[in-house]
Parts: sequence; structure tokens; C-alpha cells
Amino acid sequence: MTSPISGARAQAAADLAAVREMWGDLLAAIGEPPRRTDWMPYERRGFLDQLAAADREDDQDVEATVGRLPLILREHPAPADLRALDAALDAENALFDMCDAVAERVQLPARDRHGRWTLGAPDDARLWRLPTHRDAGPGAITSTGSRVFGLHWACVWLEGRALDEDDRALFVPTPATLVDQIADVARTARRRVEAALGRQTRTITLDESCPFCTTGRITVHNGGGDPRAAVATCSTGPSCPAPADTERGRRAWRGPALVELVSALELGRSTPAA
Repeated sequence: MTSPISGARAQAAADLAAVREMWGDLLAAIGEPPRRTDWMPYERRGFLDQLAAADREDDQDVEATVGRLPLILREHPAPADLRALDAALDAENALFDMCDAVAERVQLPARDRHGRWTLGAPDDARLWRLPTHRDAGPGAITSTGSRVFGLHWACVWLEGRALDEDDRALFVPTPATLVDQIADVARTARRRVEAALGRQTRTITLDESCPFCTTGRITVHNGGGDPRAAVATCSTGPSCPAPADTERGRRAWRGPALVELVSALELGRSTPAA
């Protein structure tokens, strides 16, 4: 009978999966100017990006070919969003370092074809390879080890160690204290990525009045970055003339309708007061 997964192990796995799922959007954000609306959920193919989706198809194809390369191996001569780049570098370095530390604790030693001791069986793709350095000092890296496979593999490998997958030929059981460390690093990485993409769950009231009735206040529930859950409402109620559906007695904007609300708000900002 399979034993239940502890809370720390399950949470670490969930946070690592979330980082993997958001990583493509974060890489895309590095090359794009920061959004002027900090309450819109960031989605590469959603909302305001829909207006220019056709023009960006080629860019997305190029991004896919380099998506798994570590940021430390790439050039970023002029990133458009430094906050996104900093968050990505922080998350990547923290997860890579965690993989190194876990590998040193749980991977079983073996001899390579030259008879030298190494962590795990030689050339086994399931193992995490540590970076190597020149004799000149620890700052001169000659090989990045498994880091070359990118953050996705780091997350998958860490998840396997957090869940203590049963492969006793390669690993010893992951100690509970080490699982807690993995969970802490994974949680921090997820929060950094979510913050850079504006995906923390928030409810805010905009400074501007409703652009349609001019008296109501717009309240936005950003849905934690889930575009299906994001909604904006006007406090005026059904008498607001906005071309939007009514939910619970208030005009409400969801999905693509949020683009119309943003456009109306920006038009109001650019129009001089009478």
C-alpha cells in the first residue's frame, strides 16, 4: 500500500510544477516592455496580446528553440523588463543550487569508466550532474553539468526527490529536513515568478472613475493571474451604460471584454478634462 504524501512534499511538487508552467511566460516577459496596467493578468496569448498575436508568431517560434537553455548561458544585451529578468535569474539560480545540494545528499556514488568515483551511474539521464570548475578557482566553470538542460529539468528532478520516487539503485530516501528545504526554495521561486508576472491574487479599486458612467468606481479581482477568473466591476450597478454583462447587480468585464475596459480607461487618461 502506497503511503500518503506529506504536506511539504506535495506542496513542493505543486510549486515546482507552477514554476515550470509559468516559465515560458516569464521568458517572454523579459523581452517585452512592462505592462502599464498592473492589474491585468499576464498571459502571452491573452487579453492585450491578442491584438498583436499574428505579428508575434515568429518570435514565439524562436523562443521555443532556446526556451530550455539556462539564462546564465544566454545573452541579454537589452532586456525590456529588468524585473522579469531579475526574477528569472533569482529563481533559476536558487533551483539549480538546490539541485546541487540535493544531489550531493541523496545520489548514490558509483565508478565511471575510468574507475573514478562519481555521483550516480555514468551517463544515466535520470541523475543530476554537478558543475565542474578549473583548478584556477571556483569561479571558472568548465562544465555546467545538468544545468545545461534548463530550469524545466531542474524542476522535474527536484520534484522527483521531493516525492522520494522509488529508485533505490540511484538515490537514498530524501530526509524530511531536506524536503523542507526543497519546499522552501520552490515556494520562494514560485512567489518571485508570480510577482514578476503580476499573478498574485489581489483585489484593488482603480483611481479612475468608470469611463462609461463617470461616477462609479472600478474594482478589479485579478484572479491570481488566471484569465478565466479575472473580473472588473462598476459600483454604479445595472444603470451604468457600459456595454458589459451584469453580474450580481453590477456591470462586469471578463475575458476579452477587459481589453475594452482598458482601452476606455486609457482613452479617458489621454483626453483633456473639459
